Amino acid sequence: MTNFDLEPLRQAAIDLRYLLGREYPRELGLKLTGDRWGLDAQQRQVLRRAVVAPQKARSRRERLLPLSAVKGQAVGVDGHNVIITLESALMGAVLVEADDSAVRDIGQRGRHYRPGPRTEQAARLMVDTLAQAGAARVEILLDAPLPYSGQMAGELRDMLAQAGLAGDARTVADPEKELAAFQGVVASGDGQLIDAAARPLDLTGAIIRAMEPRPEMINLEQA
Repeated sequence: MTNFDLEPLRQAAIDLRYLLGREYPRELGLKLTGDRWGLDAQQRQVLRRAVVAPQKARSRRERLLPLSAVKGQAVGVDGHNVIITLESALMGAVLVEADDSAVRDIGQRGRHYRPGPRTEQAARLMVDTLAQAGAARVEILLDAPLPYSGQMAGELRDMLAQAGLAGDARTVADPEKELAAFQGVVASGDGQLIDAAARPLDLTGAIIRAMEPRPEMINLEQA
């Protein structure tokens, strides 16, 4: 993991929480606090991914379900969100343990994402964890615009079958929109989807926290 001087990041996080808690525009708050504390681009991305308005962070922590909640339940999975973050953990990339307790990476791969050498391992971790936790059915939704999504969906369907899980993997134009209305547990670390889903689960965080050795995560709460 990249070595960070956490003290200016923690001070910037205090300032940003103060602003966000008073409904200050998020992007402007990020710029002001980043400039004040002299943060570089990577440090600013840590701040972006880690800091949440205090009231919203508290609401998300209260709503996020434990992994045990999937037993006997249908689970909708934000496929790229979960797999990409697990890939980052397996590669030793920078991870944050955000104010809302969700584990996130700081990558900005977005539309530039391509499956890599850790993709299959990350996908199997996801599927096997859901199988071991006793999910009744798993629906994995992938972002259709991203390259190789159709191929990934086929491979994930094979993994579900091998794990003895009923379900499907498919590409859709807007996974977050479909998952927000999903009647079951919704697995994602995306903050807006955690807010929208009736039964959110940070599946990625549960998997990463159980890894041995446990990956290092940046936490910007005051020490």
